[in-house]
Amino acid sequence: MIGYARALRSLLRQPLFRLLAINLGIGVSVAVLMLGGLLALNPHGLRDLILADRSPLVAAGLLLFGLVVTFGSVAMGAAIMALGHDDGPGGKAKSAPVRVTAAARSSF
Repeated sequence: MIGYARALRSLLRQPLFRLLAINLGIGVSVAVLMLGGLLALNPHGLRDLILADRSPLVAAGLLLFGLVVTFGSVAMGAAIMALGHDDGPGGKAKSAPVRVTAAARSSF
């Protein structure tokens, strides 16, 4: 168990993993709020449909899983795409052009 804690601590020291974990947590929080809002507002009878099922926890869990995958991916993707941007004093992002070269190889 001590080795697991040490491995987790060393993993959290890496900035990229920490960035992804924080943004995944944000995405999970938004997903839980979205599910709560959907159940509270009951659009098109969604709450009634879920509660009328034989196992409403399974239906709510599957809906929550889909929302977590969606919002977690969006939050992590937005964080990754924003890595290269440095907002200066004017508020505009400045990025340097990147040269990309590709080489084609034939396997014949």
